[in-house]
Amino acid sequence: MPFYHKLGDIPHKRHTQFRKPDGSLYSEQLFGTIGFDGMSTNSYHVHRPTQVKEIRKQYSVKPEIAKENNMQSYRFRGFQIKPEKDYLESRKAVLTNSDCTIILAAPQERTQDYFYKNTDADELIFVHKGTGKLRTHLGNLDFKYGDYLLIPRGIIYKMDFDTEDNRLFIVESRRPIYTPKRYRNYFGQLLEHSPFCERDLRQPYELETNDEKGEFLIKVKKQDDIFEMVYASHPFDVVGYDGYNYPYAFSIHDFEPITGRIHQPPPVHQTFETDAFVICSFVPRKYDYHPLSIPAPYNHSNIDSDEVLYYVDGDFMSRTDVEAGHISLHPAGIPHGPHPGTAEKSIGKEGTEELAVMVDTFKPLMVCKDAMAIADESYYQSWLDH
Repeated sequence: MPFYHKLGDIPHKRHTQFRKPDGSLYSEQLFGTIGFDGMSTNSYHVHRPTQVKEIRKQYSVKPEIAKENNMQSYRFRGFQIKPEKDYLESRKAVLTNSDCTIILAAPQERTQDYFYKNTDADELIFVHKGTGKLRTHLGNLDFKYGDYLLIPRGIIYKMDFDTEDNRLFIVESRRPIYTPKRYRNYFGQLLEHSPFCERDLRQPYELETNDEKGEFLIKVKKQDDIFEMVYASHPFDVVGYDGYNYPYAFSIHDFEPITGRIHQPPPVHQTFETDAFVICSFVPRKYDYHPLSIPAPYNHSNIDSDEVLYYVDGDFMSRTDVEAGHISLHPAGIPHGPHPGTAEKSIGKEGTEELAVMVDTFKPLMVCKDAMAIADESYYQSWLDH
């Protein structure tokens, strides 16, 4: 849930005349969500944003399902996803349901020949490796290791990477992604007990205003198809905007952990939410300080949620043989917990340097074909005594 933001030049009143230096009108656009009930932004364009010259192609990017109904715990070795030059082609769906799709990507080049717009879903991009700039029609954001980039559906954007070594963990959400409701007051302000606050959220800081006509390719995703649409004017031609609907960044390193005398439940790690899943951040923190505490988590059976953990860095104390880029899937309906020996080993430890991102979905996840290519089929047996 971002807060009010203004960038560039706007008129004193919305829906009133706003003229260019030559006396002609700027083109106003209300960019809204959930009809007229959700967050919105008013932007002002040099050219009309409605000028479609050509629709060239339409093709499917729907995730290919390998296991529609799954009860097996898996480990996926995410860094085995091969790098690809093109940003969109590098995105490989590994898990999906009707609410979200979890994607791994290792793009090598910036998006040069096209712009991208996802009309199906908000995108939450976690930057595991790489630095660069997210360029959007509502302004730009620099990104680096550990950043979450929240891109609301309908934002037109490009990704400019500084090098070829990039790894992204992406969650596409067909439901709006917000900050947790319990951390916000009636007016939407983040409260004192929240693990982060508004000053931790980075807003777009520069506008690219291009007064250009020609042919500009936007790849638009709708209902799991890509439409290649050619526009007559540059998509980045906004002179100013204000409102609540815009991309923003948040660093996992700015998440302040909540700890206690005994082991705290996963919701204390919650960072984002929808009405269909939650996203949590596990960050370096002090362990529990009760004299008889067991820092490793207890065995847990959440009958209503699939649990996905993406391992970023550090030693994840409840697992053995886990490396950066690994994903674990623990399906709803069966218990999961610390690997043999890790609970006892955790006793007496004072802290952890682990970094991980967790996605808990309220509907079962289907396993995609690209996930099976990097799957550890024996992972579900790793809780047996050896």
